[in-house]
Amino acid sequence: IEGFMRAGHRALALGDAREAVGCFRKALLLAGGTASPRLRRVCAFNLGAAYVETGKPKKALEFLLQCQPSEGESREHLGELYFNIGAAHEGLRDFPKALEYFGKADGVVQAGSRAGTRVQMGCCYLGMRDPARAARCFLDAAQTYEAAPSPEAAAVALSRASGSMLQSRGFKATEIAGVLARCRSLCDSIPDAALQGKLYTDIGLGYSQLHIFSLAAESFERALALRGADPDGHGEAALLQNLGAAHNALRSFGTALGWHRRAAALHGALGNRRAQGQCFGNLAYACSRLGNHEAAAENYLHALQAFRDSGDVQGQWQACEGLGTACFHLGDPHKAIGHYKEAL
Repeated sequence: IEGFMRAGHRALALGDAREAVGCFRKALLLAGGTASPRLRRVCAFNLGAAYVETGKPKKALEFLLQCQPSEGESREHLGELYFNIGAAHEGLRDFPKALEYFGKADGVVQAGSRAGTRVQMGCCYLGMRDPARAARCFLDAAQTYEAAPSPEAAAVALSRASGSMLQSRGFKATEIAGVLARCRSLCDSIPDAALQGKLYTDIGLGYSQLHIFSLAAESFERALALRGADPDGHGEAALLQNLGAAHNALRSFGTALGWHRRAAALHGALGNRRAQGQCFGNLAYACSRLGNHEAAAENYLHALQAFRDSGDVQGQWQACEGLGTACFHLGDPHKAIGHYKEAL
C-alpha cells in the first residue's frame, strides 16, 4: 500500500495525474482488506484528490466524501480535504457548495494555504457572476502572497483582481490603477518569461480600459519583447494590434503605422481576416490623421474587403464611412457620397 501511495505521489509531482489515479486505486483496493479505517480514508482521499487533478469532479466526490475523520482522530489534514471537496464542487459548477467547503478550509488551513483557498473562492464568485466579491478574494490572496513573499502568485492574483474590478464597475479607476501598478512592480522579479509576458499583456489591457494609454503601450511592448519564439503567432499578432491601437489613442500616429502594418501582415498570414480588417482600419485612420488620404482610402478598401470576407457588418459600415471621408478629402465628392450611402 505504501509503495503504491509513494508511486502515486511521485506521478502527481511529475504531472501525470492519470498514472497517480491508477496507483491510488490499487492502494485503496489493498487497504480494503485491512482492519484500519484510517488507512482506507487516507487512500480514498489520495484517489479523490487525484481525480480532482484529472478533471473528474463527480468521481472525486465519490471518494472524498468517505474521508471525514472519526471522533477523536487527528484533524490535521481537514483543510486539504475541505479544499479538495470544494474544488470538486467547483468542477461540477456547483459554486455555492464549493464556496461552503472553501470557507471551511479557510478556517483551518495555514496562512499560505489560505491564499490558495481565497483564489479558488474568487473563481467561484466569477462563476456566479459576482466580480466584486471575486476581486476582494483575489486581493486578499495577493496580500498574503506578497507577505510570503511569493511574487509570481501575488502578481497572478493581482492581475485577476484588476480584471474582476474592471468587470464589476464597482471600483474607482484610481483603485484599479493602483492594483495594476502593484502587479507591474512585481513582474520584473518573475523568472518565468512566459508568465511575465502574459501578465504584461493583461496589465496593458487593463490600462487600455482605464484609458491610460502610455502605460498600456509600455506594457504591450514589454510583453512583445518577452514572447521569444511564438509557436503559433496569434498572441504576437494581438499584441501588435493592441500596440498600434494604443499609439493611435496617444495620437502618435507615425509610430502607430509600423505596428499596424506588422499586425495586419501577421493576421493575414494566420488567416484572421476580421482582425486583419481591424488593423487595416486602424492603419487607415492613422494615415488620415497624418494627412495621407490616398493611403487612408487604400487601407479602408483593404479593411472593407476583409470585413466582407469575415461577415463583419459593423466593420463594413465603419470602413465605408472611412472611405467616404477619405474620398471627400481627395476631392471626389461623388465617390464619397456613394460610400456614405453604402454605409447607411
